[in-house]
Amino acid sequence: MKGYILLLTAMAGFYHSLYSQHRIRDYGIEIGILTPGQYNAITDVAGVQVGHQTLLQGDSIRTGVTAILPHPGNIFQEKVAAAIFLGNGFGKLTGYPQVRELGNMETPVILTNTLNVPVAADALIDYTLSFKENKEVRSVNPVVGETNDGTLNHIQQRAVTKADVRKAMERATSGPVQEGNVGAGTGTVCFGFKGGIGTSSRVVPASLGGYTVGVLVQTNFGGVLQIKGVPVGVALDQYSFKNDLKEKKEDGSCMIVVATDAPLTSRNLERLASRALLGLGRTGGIAANGSGDFVIAFSTAREVRVPYHSEQALITYQELRNDAISILFEAVIEATEEAILNALFAAETMTGYRGVTIEALPREKTLEILKQYNILK
Repeated sequence: MKGYILLLTAMAGFYHSLYSQHRIRDYGIEIGILTPGQYNAITDVAGVQVGHQTLLQGDSIRTGVTAILPHPGNIFQEKVAAAIFLGNGFGKLTGYPQVRELGNMETPVILTNTLNVPVAADALIDYTLSFKENKEVRSVNPVVGETNDGTLNHIQQRAVTKADVRKAMERATSGPVQEGNVGAGTGTVCFGFKGGIGTSSRVVPASLGGYTVGVLVQTNFGGVLQIKGVPVGVALDQYSFKNDLKEKKEDGSCMIVVATDAPLTSRNLERLASRALLGLGRTGGIAANGSGDFVIAFSTAREVRVPYHSEQALITYQELRNDAISILFEAVIEATEEAILNALFAAETMTGYRGVTIEALPREKTLEILKQYNILK
């Protein structure tokens, strides 16, 4: 038993060093008033799994795939309540019309680069049809989001394959989530620094329901970086429009995936999704003209799941009242803000296509700036 305990302790230390080495809370930066879940990740929502496939090939391929599974079963047969909120629509998100129309989602969420959306959608269709229960299915609504990683990645090569998408789904697990230069965040740029994948979660107090809200982001956008209200981007002399208010360097995208175990149907999931953009705004993001800023929100609660087949013409939901969800708005704002900052802190300097190098956020300088504003001691 003692050896088993030592093994568990060693494993916990391993996962902490692998996934948590450069998260903002490791430096004493706490966002908001609510408490994160066990992993401070979208996987704190029970049943949610995340997997990555990272492509680093030669000197020009810097891209990948991130898969988010709402639950480990056959999602087509047991659909989850869902909504998509469009912040700025310069993007290539597939699946939006049907999710909006029907209020549910029937596949995992796949994130990748702009020009590989079609192959990812094709892979999701293959995945869905691979279940024996789906052998008669003739329509699948794949949900695929993207950001454009063409600064570091030779995007016209369209390096992502259906096999890569399948690997990301096969690798999806609960527990800690790798962040930074991984999966769909491999080649992304955020606030002029290296961006990537980030995640965070919040647990609502038991007196208010005890629900969990988790967020995962693919950060590839511009603006003026702020951390807890401190103008870090200005202090680091790295921000949009710094040289010329007419320069066009503010464009980019941010995909935000929100999961919760709170029983919400599509109407209130869309309201929840809209608040995630307030978290993006807290970091200094501006949802620029050329930015594809989408929020995909879903509930894992069984009370609001939709079976593909039913003998009943009526379906009964049990969902939260409107006046019970304000605390979830606070949770999603905080988790989105922290997920974006986690992506920045986790990302490392990368050199890619045409020899372009994007530097990581200088952590030590950033911490010194925060100390000057009395955010850190």
